[in-house]
Amino acid sequence: MAVWSAENATKAYLTTLKMGLKDKEPNVAEFVSALAAGNSAQLLVVACAGAANPPALALVAAAHQTVGRVVCILPGIEELQLSKKILGYDECHVEFVVGEAQNLLLSHYAKADFVLIDCNLENHEGILRAVQAGRKRNEAVVLGYNAFSRGSWRYSGSKTQLLPIGEGLLVTRIAPKAFGRRSHWVVKVDKCTGEELVLRVRFPQGKGIKA
Repeated sequence: MAVWSAENATKAYLTTLKMGLKDKEPNVAEFVSALAAGNSAQLLVVACAGAANPPALALVAAAHQTVGRVVCILPGIEELQLSKKILGYDECHVEFVVGEAQNLLLSHYAKADFVLIDCNLENHEGILRAVQAGRKRNEAVVLGYNAFSRGSWRYSGSKTQLLPIGEGLLVTRIAPKAFGRRSHWVVKVDKCTGEELVLRVRFPQGKGIKA
């Protein structure tokens, strides 16, 4: 993720307001679009329990500012057909996928840097773990909406905030995995000056320096 862009966040927020989503899902859509755009998200993925809804559509507004991709993971064909009707013209800006979100985020969308999860999904915590497992080089922001209706992932080991927005919004920022590196101290003697130099040599975990 790039540095925070206030300009992208503002433009996405205003675009979402123009979509007329506020009455359906108070404040959630605007917050989602501003956060995604402000973080300059490039691969935005939403996992829905039913058909695509206002928070999912908010990602489209964000992607307009970041020139990113929006992927909507749905549980079945019926939800897919309904989602296309709901999104209308904006359907062309969304890549729809029918399948298991947890598996897809581990395989096809492991590089997603902004993930939106409907907490009404039975395995919403498993989906979060899939995002955590997929972090290698890029960090990710994960939002869980409808958080008040279910037990949350607040104690998942990641830094999470529960916001009283809409039906509850969980905000989690996941850092990339820190691959452990071992180090070895080496003493070298400068042949010209006779001065001793102490150097720290780092090498990948599991490998050593042969004597």
